[in-house]
Amino acid sequence: MVRPALSLPTGILRWAGWAVALLVIVALRSAAHAHGVGEDDRAFIEGAAGMAIGPYMYLGAKHMVTGYDHLLFLVGVIFFLYRLKDVGTYVTLFAIGHSTTLLLGVLLDIRANPYIVDAIIGLSVVYKALDNLDGFRTLFGRAPNPKAAVLVFGFFHGFGLATKLQDLTLSKEGMVPNLVSFNVGVELGQFMALGAILILMNLWRATDSFRRSAIAANAALMCAGLVLVGYQLTGYVTQA
Repeated sequence: MVRPALSLPTGILRWAGWAVALLVIVALRSAAHAHGVGEDDRAFIEGAAGMAIGPYMYLGAKHMVTGYDHLLFLVGVIFFLYRLKDVGTYVTLFAIGHSTTLLLGVLLDIRANPYIVDAIIGLSVVYKALDNLDGFRTLFGRAPNPKAAVLVFGFFHGFGLATKLQDLTLSKEGMVPNLVSFNVGVELGQFMALGAILILMNLWRATDSFRRSAIAANAALMCAGLVLVGYQLTGYVTQA
C-alpha cells in the first residue's frame, strides 16, 4: 500500500476538523438506531411464516447499505487498495467472516451483549484507520497481518448482524432459507455500496488533493470509530 508522508499542513487540519465534525454528527444520529430494526421491517419479520426469499434479501441489502459502521470499515479497507484483485481479496475475506457468524450466530443461538459487539465493530474502524496511517509500525514496530485482521473483524461484523435478528421472533418454518436469503442480500448490498465507494474513491484519487488529504481523512475515520466505540460502551453501562 502506498501511503503519503506524515505531514499535516494548516489547510488539511481545517479540512479534518470539518470532516470529523460531520462524521461525529452522522455517527451519533445513526447510532440511535444501532440496536434496533425499523418498525415496518420488524413487523414483517415477526409476522412472516414460511419462506420469504425476496423480502429477506431486500432486508439484508437494506441493512448493509444503511449500516454506517460496515461502510466506514469498508472505506478504510479499500482506502489504499488500487488493484481490483486486492479489493476482491479483502472484500472476500470480510464476506466470509460476516457470513459465517451471521448464520451460525442465529442458527446456533450464540448470544452476546450487542453493545459490546458493536463497540468491537467500532474498534475495527479505528484499527483500519490507524493501520492506513502506519500507526502500528510507528508505535509498536510491527503491524498486524491485514488480511487476518479483516477476516477476524468480519466475524464481529457478522455477529453484530446476528444480534439484530436475535432480538426478533423469527419463524422456525423456513428459517434456514430465509437466513441464507438475508445473507445473500447483505452481500448484494455490500457489492452495491462498494461499487459506489470505489467510484468516488477513484475520482478522488485522480485529483491532487488525495495525497494531501489522505492522512486527514483517515484521522477523521479513526475519530468516527472512536465515537462509535464510546457510544456503544455508554449504552452498555447505562442499559437497564
